[in-house]
Amino acid sequence: MKNYLEINKNSWNAKVEPHLKSDFYFVDDFLKGRNSLNSIELDLLGDIKGKNILHLQCHFGQDSISLSRLGAKVTGIDLSDKAIDAAKDLAKQCNTDTEFICSDVYDLPNVLDQKFDIVFTSYGTIGWLPDLEKWAKVIRHFLKADGKFIMAEFHPVVWMFDDDFKEVAYNYFNEKPIVETYEGTYADFSADIVQEYVMWNHSLAEVLQNLLYCKLELKEFREFDWSPYPCFKHVEEFEKGKWRIPQLGNKIPMVYALMAQKKSP
Repeated sequence: MKNYLEINKNSWNAKVEPHLKSDFYFVDDFLKGRNSLNSIELDLLGDIKGKNILHLQCHFGQDSISLSRLGAKVTGIDLSDKAIDAAKDLAKQCNTDTEFICSDVYDLPNVLDQKFDIVFTSYGTIGWLPDLEKWAKVIRHFLKADGKFIMAEFHPVVWMFDDDFKEVAYNYFNEKPIVETYEGTYADFSADIVQEYVMWNHSLAEVLQNLLYCKLELKEFREFDWSPYPCFKHVEEFEKGKWRIPQLGNKIPMVYALMAQKKSP
């Protein structure tokens, strides 16, 4: 899949405008000061005042700007040039010093020369990456000594199901690229866009083993039986800000989160 970057960049560029207009991303409230981060990642981040944070795959920067509002010095990166343009505009409107760079994750060491206290990524990110060993090496490259990697992500069990969560349709393991065409978007199922995309499923073992291989020591690992986003079809909100698939209830994990720390050479 040598052209997966081009396919996915086009896909994410197509999402930017409908996402900015969607209730899912509540841009009007965000401009008034609403924070876009969830308790799952905030609990792992802790006090970030004065910290340098690299945010991988930041989309149009709401979480990056939210981290800035909490006192961190933040650099967000994303593959989509339209998303990065929107992020820069949003940061200007929010009067934060958040920096944004358009780059593929794997190419970032050739673009950015800096070390960070924290590398952060969240929700729907690693599925766009074919090689998690390369991903983990990038994370280690950008961490300062004893720096922390913090991640919140949808659980790989979720990605096994079809869109209606009626049957297991995909392999839990990274068997091969998943190449499909999708109408609408998770933020607006009725959006008038049709996108081809390329994704990969990644098991928990694949995630954790590659982080460990790159000498990132696992400090925290948590699983959650709910999603902080209504980004799947047919979800129901059972508590404020918490969604589940009705027919599955609390029987499956929907999100996991972790913290890993860079070990000395």
